[in-house]
Amino acid sequence: MEVRTSLPMEREPCVLALGNFDGVHLGHRRLLEHGLEQASRLDVGLDVLIFEPHPLKVLFPEQGVKLLSTSQERLFYMEEIGVRTVYHLPFTLEMANTSPEEFVEKILLPLGVIHVVVGFNYSFGAQGKGNPELLQVLGQKHGFGVSVLQAQTLSGRVISSSSIRKALLQGDIELASALLGRQPCLRGTVIHGEERGRKLGYPTANIFTSEDFLIPKRGVYAVWSMMDGRRVFGMMNIGKKPTFHEMYDTVVEVHFFDFKGDLYDQEISVFIEHRLRDERKFNGIQELLAQLENDCANAKAVLGL
Repeated sequence: MEVRTSLPMEREPCVLALGNFDGVHLGHRRLLEHGLEQASRLDVGLDVLIFEPHPLKVLFPEQGVKLLSTSQERLFYMEEIGVRTVYHLPFTLEMANTSPEEFVEKILLPLGVIHVVVGFNYSFGAQGKGNPELLQVLGQKHGFGVSVLQAQTLSGRVISSSSIRKALLQGDIELASALLGRQPCLRGTVIHGEERGRKLGYPTANIFTSEDFLIPKRGVYAVWSMMDGRRVFGMMNIGKKPTFHEMYDTVVEVHFFDFKGDLYDQEISVFIEHRLRDERKFNGIQELLAQLENDCANAKAVLGL
């Protein structure tokens, strides 16, 4: 799969999927699969157009939208699905002020679109005035087809990035996993922490995550990661260390059950299987150690160890 950060010099006929695709959840997958069906019918490739950064971060920075996936993760899943080319174009205030007609003429047509696939709530152009209905009108004018996919649901729930964010912030890992179609993942770099866990017999990898990405509700989770080609299981704590600090930043730390090695400065992905409990403040080290032992047993039971 090719990744481009600018419009092509020459038009190459394509079916184009439009959206941000944060998380590449089941709804996104259905849209991309429909795009592949259209591409096969028309004997062309399926391309995707994504604006970076997320338009909401430019238009409404005060909202502080947190993302579900990194650019690398999105690209991995899109390549897995069968996308030919992903266009990562910069989203600026100038782009935000482009009219719907200019958006089609200056961006879509140079990409060589012969068919466009969008979700029912896709908007484009200045002040979001462009909607799927207008896109269909402009498609008729310029000679490309438009497919509009309605909301995808799972057990009566609409599948959306916002609903997945809400589930994670509530600690509902099962719901988030169902809507994503896979386990939620936290990706970050292992950094030095207070090393208190090592002294207690539970060494942890402290993970520094980008402030752009969503961290689930504070608490303890059963997790796994891939290390040296094998799956390594563990438990993760997301919290502010209330037993030891009155005030502390939220940290992410993972204790792996069967791993010995130096992870410092390495980037790792941690896949979340289940939320075990809320964060708690303990009355001393012994009470904390007893709970950690219990957490360890519960995590192993959940993970089938």
